[in-house]
Amino acid sequence: MYALVRVIVLGLCSGMAYAADNASDQDITDAQAWAVHGQVTNVTQKHPDFRSPYSGPNSLIANARAEETTDVTLYVGVRLWSGAELWLNPEIDQGFGLSNTVGMAGFPSGEAYKIGANTPYLRLPRAFIRQVIPLGGDLEKIEASANQLGGSNQSDNLILTFGKFSVVDIFDTNSYAHDPRADFLNWSVIDAGAFDYAADAWGFTYGVAAEWTRNVWTLRGGLFQLSKEPNGKITGVDFSQFMAVGEFEHRHKWQGHPGKLKIMAFANRGSMANYRDAIQMTTQTGGIPSAASVRRLSTRLGFVINAEQEVASDFGVFVRASMNDGSKEAYEFTEINKSLSAGVSVKGDRWGRGNDTIGIAGVVNGMSAAAEDYFKAGGIGILIGDGKLNYGAEKIVETYYLMRMTPNATLALNYQHVNNPAYNKDRGPVSILGFRVHLEF
Repeated sequence: MYALVRVIVLGLCSGMAYAADNASDQDITDAQAWAVHGQVTNVTQKHPDFRSPYSGPNSLIANARAEETTDVTLYVGVRLWSGAELWLNPEIDQGFGLSNTVGMAGFPSGEAYKIGANTPYLRLPRAFIRQVIPLGGDLEKIEASANQLGGSNQSDNLILTFGKFSVVDIFDTNSYAHDPRADFLNWSVIDAGAFDYAADAWGFTYGVAAEWTRNVWTLRGGLFQLSKEPNGKITGVDFSQFMAVGEFEHRHKWQGHPGKLKIMAFANRGSMANYRDAIQMTTQTGGIPSAASVRRLSTRLGFVINAEQEVASDFGVFVRASMNDGSKEAYEFTEINKSLSAGVSVKGDRWGRGNDTIGIAGVVNGMSAAAEDYFKAGGIGILIGDGKLNYGAEKIVETYYLMRMTPNATLALNYQHVNNPAYNKDRGPVSILGFRVHLEF
């Protein structure tokens, strides 16, 4: 494994040297030398009392409650040499997700992390280098933005990224449903629900990724570090347990409107439990099944289909379908073995508010038969575990209205209706109201 990492690092370094030696002045026209951007986001969510005849360690608390999260981020970037950028994202976080971020497989806030705190604390979620190697094609303008220096580059290129960042910064992106600071909030809407991607408790990890773009297609591949145990912290670089991921993207036009189709596969290689093994041990020892007691080195596979299509200049649709190996426990993300989400995004041109957006999405999350038996027996997972289970697919409808108050400030109202939270027909339904304030500078 370490040999593989060394090969990748050497390849990245070779690519940087090639780009520095071969990039023409045209490739870096008006290249921005450095930049500092920032953002502030606050999300407040609440729900009323809901039906709950029983609860367990990871249940959504049935009493009416409200929680909020706040994060303040700086995006500091500098151009190292031709085509290369270094970015650091120091961030201050504070707050909690509902019920301390447990109780639903499709958790309702992508701004809520698995670790909460009342007191603001500082961390560094991203510290990475991106190298763009031009390979021909038309010269395209690159707009300056957070984690992207302005300039230009050839349309055919190879992009290499390494350091600390989020897998979903590069993989499983979608123009209409991917950013909890700008569109939907639910975990299983902004990302493919069954994409169990490598991440620490905040959603970031160490890794390397390559993106090869030519004409209308892009091929991506990456290798990322898993935590030492499922849903654990990542405190240093160690690729002894890892995720490998590959994605193919095709861009097209339908009646003159752009669209994308992405097909992705991933494999997690780490010490993880088989649900049947945990249940079998319980029949011998009594008590409730424990995944931690039967973990061994295993591989877990998964697949994602991700599509988006602009239908009109102010109207777009998206759909994601995903599935993973349901015989083994979820490793980093959440307990979803199969998921289907779809939705629409409408700009406010139709009612004279061109910078506003309405989004509506629905998602159905499911688990495997093995996972169902594990949680029926009282098992506990990353986000769910009611002590017992009357299984039903988790069904979520989410809608939001985003109002752009100024070029740098938005307010958004969000509503989610959840049937069978954590796959439990004995609980809910739950209505969750949300309010988001987002500032950029």
